Amino acid sequence: MIFICVKWKVKPEYADAWPELAREFTEATRAEEGNLFFDWSRSIEDPHEYVLVEAFKDDAAEAHVTSPHFRKAQAELPQYVQETPLIRNVVMEGDHWDRLGEFEVA
Repeated sequence: MIFICVKWKVKPEYADAWPELAREFTEATRAEEGNLFFDWSRSIEDPHEYVLVEAFKDDAAEAHVTSPHFRKAQAELPQYVQETPLIRNVVMEGDHWDRLGEFEVA
């Protein structure tokens, strides 16, 4: 799978509204055939930072970045962020989350 983590520094005046501002993009991406997950979290240290954790089947990334909803997000979302988002993108084995054995719950 292609595993991607993106840090979005949202302008302070839009930070609380970000989930709604990104909702259409989020829902459309989650509906893509090759999407495995697309989950937003808000930083507990910086209330203006959102972290997006997403994954796609190995052959689905090109369809994602060329989709109409991706292009629409490219055109609309930058006005709400402070800087270019930071990204890590890796190809990994499997298509699922593994259990964290060091914190196993009986």
